[in-house]
Amino acid sequence: MGVRDLDDYPWDAVAPYARRAAEHPGGLVDLSIGSPVDPTPEIVAEALRAATDAHAYPQTAGTPRLREAIADWYARRRGVRGLSVDEVLPTVGSKELVALLPLLLDVGAGEVVVHPTAAYPTYAVGAKLVGAKAVASDDPSEWPEGTALVWLNSPGNPDGRVLGVAELRAAVARARELGAVLASDECYAELGWEGEWATAPVPSVLDPRVTGDDRRGILSVYSLSKQSNLAGYRAAFLAGDSDLIARLLTARKHLGLMLPAPVQAAMTVALGDDAHVAAQRERYAARRAVLKPALEAAGFRIDRSEAGLYLWATQGQDAWDTMDRLASLGILAGPGHFYGDGYPQHVRFSLTATDERIAAAAERLNAASS
Repeated sequence: MGVRDLDDYPWDAVAPYARRAAEHPGGLVDLSIGSPVDPTPEIVAEALRAATDAHAYPQTAGTPRLREAIADWYARRRGVRGLSVDEVLPTVGSKELVALLPLLLDVGAGEVVVHPTAAYPTYAVGAKLVGAKAVASDDPSEWPEGTALVWLNSPGNPDGRVLGVAELRAAVARARELGAVLASDECYAELGWEGEWATAPVPSVLDPRVTGDDRRGILSVYSLSKQSNLAGYRAAFLAGDSDLIARLLTARKHLGLMLPAPVQAAMTVALGDDAHVAAQRERYAARRAVLKPALEAAGFRIDRSEAGLYLWATQGQDAWDTMDRLASLGILAGPGHFYGDGYPQHVRFSLTATDERIAAAAERLNAASS
């Protein structure tokens, strides 16, 4: 197995629906891929500009200031105190880490990589790249012998599912029984909307209520793409088991996987400022408050979606039929077929559109349902 064995890029299949939606007299409302549309915070952009004299090679491990900022952020925002700079590592965005982690951890052909049943497809891509078997399961008791890596995703993409402390503890316990590394993708943790997550922080797998002081075999993955509008910067990081971090650092040095120095400077500033994150959260909350009732009025059932950047919805028909109906309204979403075999009737709606485009989508949905 290898790169040549990868499937066609799934989003290419959406192109005909995008073309049809773009023909709508009011223009396309693109709610498919969750790419931020709001400006990068000025304090972050200024930090990037100030660091453009980047004549030397950047540090793969990250500058001391960046590593300290990551550790401080985990303590302040995620309730994970006591991380040392040897327990954190910046990465070139989170997607490359998700795809390459099985390779960097030396997961072997025939071993198992577990991922959620409703899942971002890159978890399975990483398994396929090394010849491992990808297994979709949300139940730790079902995780098979031979599992080398377990991916959690909380809040989930696409379904917005949040794993509470008890669920995280059960996952950690089972992964340790199997001798597997457990990696938790937590990129949407600042975006809790419903139930207890409307007011309580989404827990990290490194939360002391989950792991105590024992971070062996555990990694937390995070990205600033959404909360700080830094998708174009490729600004992400991981934290956890210092031995795993050391192994990953050595591999990344050999492969040249280093974050550009200006981006490291920008990340340091972004991690230290909570005000812009709160402002962005409010933007997404306002958009969600417009889009969700319009979808429900149009006959969609919203499943899970208690946190994160998406609404996971179904009308009880095949997702491609729903995509066709939406395209007639000038709206583009993401078909559930992309996110696992168990969700052929769901579609994913992203909140990453301007206020005006979200309002346009709601108006069209309301008009179609009246």
